[in-house]
Amino acid sequence: MPRPLPPLWLAHSSRFAGLSRRRALWVVAALVVLIVASLTALGAPLPSPDDGQRLNALGPLALYESVIDGLRAGGDYYQLTADALRAGGYPLRPFTAFRLPAHSIVQAELPRLAAIGLLGSLAVAVAAAWWVRLSRALPRTPARVSAAVLLAGGLVTFVNTDLIALHELWAAQLVALSLALRTPTRWLAPAAIALLAMLVRETAVLYALVMAGMALIERRRGEAFGWLGALILFAVALVAHAYGVAQVMGPLDPAVTDWAGMLGFGFFVHSVAAVTALDLLPLAVAGPLVALALFGWACWRDPLALRALATFSAYALALGLVVQPDSFYWGLMVAPVILVGLAFAPDGLRDIAHALLDRRRVRVQRIAP
Repeated sequence: MPRPLPPLWLAHSSRFAGLSRRRALWVVAALVVLIVASLTALGAPLPSPDDGQRLNALGPLALYESVIDGLRAGGDYYQLTADALRAGGYPLRPFTAFRLPAHSIVQAELPRLAAIGLLGSLAVAVAAAWWVRLSRALPRTPARVSAAVLLAGGLVTFVNTDLIALHELWAAQLVALSLALRTPTRWLAPAAIALLAMLVRETAVLYALVMAGMALIERRRGEAFGWLGALILFAVALVAHAYGVAQVMGPLDPAVTDWAGMLGFGFFVHSVAAVTALDLLPLAVAGPLVALALFGWACWRDPLALRALATFSAYALALGLVVQPDSFYWGLMVAPVILVGLAFAPDGLRDIAHALLDRRRVRVQRIAP
């Protein structure tokens, strides 16, 4: 087993430092498989022909903009949403076809400039919280500059005020903020922020489930109860939401007929590339960079990295199995910080190369008495 090298960019050795040659080969094989899988993004479908206008052309964006306008005129959220779904030809069943009302109601109560200011403040809070965490992990200036650029590349879509009515734009940043703030001794505020994210967009429940699961695995019972408490409160809100939807549902309203998109890992990669700065690159380049970013998160030897990687994996699974092509914007849920993993990758790649190239052998010499 080779002696671990000093860290390159990270404050401490990567997770792959000191690996045996055999284990390093397994890691290389897994990385190759991940990169090859990322290239399947070249055949993954996205709904809009114009890459730069995908998000702006979203049906849900226009739909909920109209709902917010109707709320400002004094309308009822559930009736407005039902009418908008019917007019757009969308299914109304099951009740999850209706987004939870909190996001639209709050935006309807705020002047547009105030909502824009709130969105910008949230982006600043996410960037600041992650800068604090990354500054400790990456003490060297080149690494910090790279991480800052990558963080900005993930947040670029979240300052687009034309998308302010999109639920994922808010929920994803709340998830990122919660993840950055969580420490072994500070989990109550992150759990509360996660609850807000779930009330904005129910898909944030994947993040809360990951955090609860990690707390249970690490036998942090108090923290686990905190996350489970947030999930229970969300479930109560979801039941109330289902009741509200039932009041405006008609017997002839259509239902979702096909839940399983089965679009694969490539669709997740394509979705992430489409909603981050990677959209500026050819997909043949952007896809492997997403794979390397995931690998980078695996390199960082820190509980935060494990939770981030588990969260990304949960959304990759959801996007690959149950999401339809027109819901590619689910990729926003991991977009704020996923690219930062590229800043952790150099240490891991160097340590794996060191393990593979190590040729030292133990020699036993018998000395005659």
